[in-house]
Amino acid sequence: MKTKFTALALLSAILAGVLLALAAPARAARPFITDDARLTTAHSCQLESWLRSYRDSHEAWALPACNPGGNLEFTVGGGRTRADGVPVSSDQVFQLKTLGRNLESNDWGWGLAVGTMRHPSLNPGPNGRGNNFAYLPVSKAMLDDRLVLHLNVGWLRDHLSRDNSMTWGLGGEFQATPRLLLIVESFGNDRVRPYWQTGARFAIVPNRVQVDATVGRQFTGPVNTHWMSFGLRITPGAMF
Repeated sequence: MKTKFTALALLSAILAGVLLALAAPARAARPFITDDARLTTAHSCQLESWLRSYRDSHEAWALPACNPGGNLEFTVGGGRTRADGVPVSSDQVFQLKTLGRNLESNDWGWGLAVGTMRHPSLNPGPNGRGNNFAYLPVSKAMLDDRLVLHLNVGWLRDHLSRDNSMTWGLGGEFQATPRLLLIVESFGNDRVRPYWQTGARFAIVPNRVQVDATVGRQFTGPVNTHWMSFGLRITPGAMF
């Protein structure tokens, strides 16, 4: 039943994205974990959703984001995780993001994002444990924007352990064809071994509906840190 529901939801999202196809610039985001110095289209909303599968667990995520005024994007979404022998858990994400310098062609830009992630199914009630975070995304476009590099430096506060960590991410995207984007990245924090991920994104409807797939794992980590992911991104033009 859950598989059928997920398939129907993805199909509905694709159809909705096709119907909303209007002119707007391309964005880089999903399948990256490293963020970029770009925002959702002004006066519009987008949807990023994906399935991620590990050896012993599976995740489903949906992160809608809106940019009502032009330079402040807010994201409200969440995910559910099903692991072997463990009850289903859920997460909620709230994030605000703004830009200090817009990323222009063959130029660079930077921004600031702050947010929180909570785990209500693990800690019931309005004050469920989670993490607060903030980071600076910096992006640099080169080769007539066929190559764009992204750097993140940030901070994360774990409510449960009360630990503070420095987070980082470094990624690159290469436009192999007008519809095909290749990505590679590494990310982590100062408390664990870093992770890597590589994959591709394909535009079904250019600048409107994209699908992607990635593989990744922790450097020198155990086999169960290996994952595969499949995503869908819908980016309509101005809506209001």
